[in-house]
Amino acid sequence: MKEFLKRKNIEISVKRYLIDALGAMAQGLFCSLLIGTIINTIGTQFGIGFLTVPVATVAGVDYTVGGLATAMSGPAMAVAIGYALQAPPLVLFSLITVGFASNALGGAGGPLAVLFVAIISAEIGKAVSKETKVDILVTPLVTIGVGIALSAWWAPALGKAASSVGTLIMWATTKQPFIMGILVSVIVGIALTLPISSAAICAALSLTGLAGGAAVAGCCAQMVGFAVMSFKENKWGGLVSQGIGTSMLQMPNIIKNPRIWISPILCSAITGPLATCLFKMEMNGAAVSSGMGTCGLVGQIGVYTGWVNDIAAGTKSAITAMDWIGLILICFVLPAVLCPLFNMVAVKLGWVKDGDMRLE
Repeated sequence: MKEFLKRKNIEISVKRYLIDALGAMAQGLFCSLLIGTIINTIGTQFGIGFLTVPVATVAGVDYTVGGLATAMSGPAMAVAIGYALQAPPLVLFSLITVGFASNALGGAGGPLAVLFVAIISAEIGKAVSKETKVDILVTPLVTIGVGIALSAWWAPALGKAASSVGTLIMWATTKQPFIMGILVSVIVGIALTLPISSAAICAALSLTGLAGGAAVAGCCAQMVGFAVMSFKENKWGGLVSQGIGTSMLQMPNIIKNPRIWISPILCSAITGPLATCLFKMEMNGAAVSSGMGTCGLVGQIGVYTGWVNDIAAGTKSAITAMDWIGLILICFVLPAVLCPLFNMVAVKLGWVKDGDMRLE
């Protein structure tokens, strides 16, 4: 069995499934749901006609350019997962159908359903790939058959469970914004820097509202915090790669000296409750944006998109100066000020020294 799994490149491990696959799923979401949301927002805000008018009608439903991208989130996630699992072409292409089915049947918690169903379908598809003389028939039939069956069996329950957990977190954040602001900000921020996908987690849990705002705060504390703290060692290249790229670049250094992580975590524990209690910062755009922080400024674009959505829905009258002040302070100014201050204390205590955050 071990020889067979090795020959089929089937690696049953936490890294393969919860790091590689989850991270790829977030990229699939980014290239479909998130990009579609951004396109819709740009079209609406700048009055760009060809981005706001329907360009296709499918089964009586009109789709804009962004709407088409958003509608393909399930297939995009599944194919991304298959790519991460190094699936052969016939398996990879068959996952398009699997992703569409599992995301549709999973409802609000569709991304979690896609993760589970796509992984199992891909691995089973890999197992039968090129084992028969009619591979072009067998591999797609098995991959799609397993995927559709699991989607019908598991996706509704998985989607409901993920949605329920996300709803519970959001409800708890509205009831206890201070405590939950700290918890959500710290946990999602840590997930962002770890080699797992905070964006995929937020998407799977449909984390929006105040909880989504706290998640954005935690992610920004990590990214901007590490970027500014390590400026002396990494200069402008490090500032951009971490501040607009990812704080995950610091993981090798964190493994060497975990104490360099203290400052961003402390910062997120402060900015999280400030976001929920003082500025009432909500993420009512795409849930995946809650776990993106300042990566390509997606978190901030998501918050802005949420404001626009709320105004369109009549739940918000206008974008206020306080909204902008809160967004700028929480996402940029406070992490850039607090993290270096906390790091100075850590340096004086001998916990951190020059070079500890240097990127290779």
